[in-house]
Amino acid sequence: MKLHELKAPEGAKKKRTRKGRGIGSGLGKTAGRGHKGQKARSGGGVRPGFEGGQMPLQRRLPKRGFTNIFKKDIVAVNVSALNRFEEGTEVSPELLVKEGLVKKTGDGIKILGDGELKKSLTVKANAFSKSAVEKIEAAGGKAEVV
Repeated sequence: MKLHELKAPEGAKKKRTRKGRGIGSGLGKTAGRGHKGQKARSGGGVRPGFEGGQMPLQRRLPKRGFTNIFKKDIVAVNVSALNRFEEGTEVSPELLVKEGLVKKTGDGIKILGDGELKKSLTVKANAFSKSAVEKIEAAGGKAEVV
């Protein structure tokens, strides 16, 4: 089969409906909009969520919780993810972003102790869990708080 021989399967291409094109089309005159009323007019219709004047659902439901505007966006990285680096590498937040381990540094990076670390690395981060520090030092590396 060649590119110029490719064809859409039977029934895959459906002709678009041309509304308001005569009685014989089945959608002439009112073009499927019915007679008069708000939805028959050009630009007519109601906004999303409008319930004809009834109190809308999003206003009938009670409000719940709040958003803390002082929340810190801490990004977590497990020690097992650090095995991808070469022995003796200095792992910084910038390197973690460059390698794609984290998308952005946010308000800081915290190294957590899940998994095993098999390489000796100097890890620089904003925070460490106790188990992460133990595992980094057990592997012969250093954990430095930036």
